Amino acid sequence: MPISKFESMLKTNEVYFFDAVEFETIIEHYLNTGKQSLAKKAVKLGLEQHPSSIQLKLMKVEILIFEEELHQAIKMLSNIEAVEPHNEEVFIQKAIILSKKKKHHEAIAILKESLQYIEDPSDIWSMIGMEYLYLDDFENARLNFAKCIEVDYEDYSSLYNIVYCFDMEDSHEEAISFLNSYLDKNPYCEVAWHQLGKQYFELGMYKEALTAFDYAVLIDDIFVGGYLEKAKALEKLKRYDEAIENYLVTLELDDPTAYAYIRIGECYEKLENTQTAIHFYKKAVHEDPLLDRGWILLTNACYNQENYQKALYYINKAIQIDEANVLYWRRYGDINLKLNFYEESVKAFKNCLSLGDREIEIYVALADILLFLGEFTEALKILIQAKRMYKEFAEVEYRLCGLFMILGKEAYSITHLKNALTIDFEYHIIIRELYPTVFENKQIQQIISSYDKAVQ
Repeated sequence: MPISKFESMLKTNEVYFFDAVEFETIIEHYLNTGKQSLAKKAVKLGLEQHPSSIQLKLMKVEILIFEEELHQAIKMLSNIEAVEPHNEEVFIQKAIILSKKKKHHEAIAILKESLQYIEDPSDIWSMIGMEYLYLDDFENARLNFAKCIEVDYEDYSSLYNIVYCFDMEDSHEEAISFLNSYLDKNPYCEVAWHQLGKQYFELGMYKEALTAFDYAVLIDDIFVGGYLEKAKALEKLKRYDEAIENYLVTLELDDPTAYAYIRIGECYEKLENTQTAIHFYKKAVHEDPLLDRGWILLTNACYNQENYQKALYYINKAIQIDEANVLYWRRYGDINLKLNFYEESVKAFKNCLSLGDREIEIYVALADILLFLGEFTEALKILIQAKRMYKEFAEVEYRLCGLFMILGKEAYSITHLKNALTIDFEYHIIIRELYPTVFENKQIQQIISSYDKAVQ
């Protein structure tokens, strides 16, 4: 074997002779296995023994391009082109250099020129397709990949690229038409059935998607992607037991994934089997402890079971992973309220505001907690911020009425009460619930009574 002979030579520091073809085999092996330094040594020794070998020179060009030594690569290519102007590899390497320089139109022109000198143009069409992809010209990219498919129906790389082009153009119907035509000629292609199913899924045609995925796994009964997509389609059809079965198949065929465990858990939740759902969510976070989705699903499941202590533990895990997630801080605030940890709830809802969550519910919840804690001035500040955002909201106006009255600013209180009654009279019970002493105020009672008569 030339490779073992070459490595033996390197260990002994002796110099063996190899013919040019042997050097090509050695270099190609090292390039394919990512052993760049050994490939460089082989090229150097090869050119010392065979200085006129065009193929070895082209392999050196390939290494130079990989190492971003583009100027030197261009110089070598010019010398090779002078000897063999129509060498296929010269065109390819020139196009690669132009592509690296983001000169995609020029790369395409070079590749198109090369077609007149090449017996098997499939690789060139594929390269042209990739250049068009870089230009976001999906139609021309697709047309070139389609030429590859016409020559070789098992060129799945080109098939994937064609479907990708359709996806980028949101042309799902056209993709379905193409894939059906492809399957007429190559009906036992599980990849095409899988892709067809995904197109139907995108259009919400879940029954058709399920049929396509069924064919994919019938053709290849260890096709993990087919079972996964089939399970997702079954979920959409609310056939949760069957979806679980297919997710479980993926776990048997391949290494377990947190994603599959989560999907199984969510199916069990929809079947109202929360305990089993929690079991699978725990498996998910064990598989991937940094998957915050797993922790928030555990949080929500425990919250719904009113197990707030466990919910608090899990939401803390989620926040540690993504502390800028407003929804996590909201849930953290809700849980702490349930546990009567009011200071922590204040912290949570203030974080929501600082992170840009300006929903009315946040302002109201925060103001009500501050009121309960006796921090009236702080609560007032929050409500004034809310009023800037929500100018005609009874929820805010009634609360401002109560707080201003508590703080001894009667005129402001009356103004906000009248605003609130005008917006939504029925909601005035909020004063009785949150500010009972204010509600008992004779002037407040009189104003409410007069508005009550006016409404009737």
